[in-house]
Amino acid sequence: MTTQITGASGFVGQNLTEYFSQYGVAVTGFSLRKSNWQNQLSNEATALIHLAGKAHDTSNTSKEDEYFKVNRDLTIQLFQEFLNSNIRDFFYFSSVKAVADTVEGMLTEDVDGNPYTPYGKSKLEAEEYLLAQKLPQGKRLFIIRPCMIHGPGNKGNLNLLYKVVDKGIPWPLAAFHNQRSFLSIDNLSFLIHQMVAKEELPSGIYNFADDEVLSTNELVTLISNTLGKKPKLWRISAGLIKGIVKAGDVLPLPLNSERLKKLTESYVVSNAKIKQALGLEKLPLTAQEGLVKTIRSFGG
Repeated sequence: MTTQITGASGFVGQNLTEYFSQYGVAVTGFSLRKSNWQNQLSNEATALIHLAGKAHDTSNTSKEDEYFKVNRDLTIQLFQEFLNSNIRDFFYFSSVKAVADTVEGMLTEDVDGNPYTPYGKSKLEAEEYLLAQKLPQGKRLFIIRPCMIHGPGNKGNLNLLYKVVDKGIPWPLAAFHNQRSFLSIDNLSFLIHQMVAKEELPSGIYNFADDEVLSTNELVTLISNTLGKKPKLWRISAGLIKGIVKAGDVLPLPLNSERLKKLTESYVVSNAKIKQALGLEKLPLTAQEGLVKTIRSFGG
């Protein structure tokens, strides 16, 4: 079995490559930045995993058309090459943000997409194109919607929280109550490997998330405990905090409205569909175990 990956040099791509190699799956990566990328496509591959894309820019400095050129148009071109190849499976890594920037209750695969950002819109338009195409017999299309991915070597909001706790700074957003889904890179890699291996798995959209959800306060407490520190949770008025972070929208401050939203909103994602399809009761790592693994890597 062989696999080809776009965006293989990225965080997810590197981890998938390492995970697959442990199970004897050969992986080759290729770059869509090269003008002749079509020539790199291998008819010998079992699966084509499309990770390459333009990530969501929290500083909001990217031009809108850049998202559509990369996330939609390149995906369409790649899928057309896939349809004309002997490759069996096409994995498109979309995002939960392709369908919902905010979530009421729990996000499932059958929700009607309503993204607000160019990032989400470009991902959804790519999804819609892929789903509208007729698949030749024997081919499968998987649209993967992961929630926030983390793991050793990945920076982001988790790293920001880690630095706050590590420096002994009290967490000032404890007045915000939320529940969030996370996805460890280990669980992601496990699921992709299982999907490729299970030949009878039907095409479709599948959410990826860990089994458990955590509040940001629970996450701060988990980081504190992992570092051997006492959690410092300050419950400052939520209204006051929202007023202060508006300055971060115009000044280069560490906290702006976008980051505040990411850190304090509820965003719960169901992984029931993929677990049922693969016959799984639970994923290899609990959310807490995966997060601890990531947190410990920050101190390395």
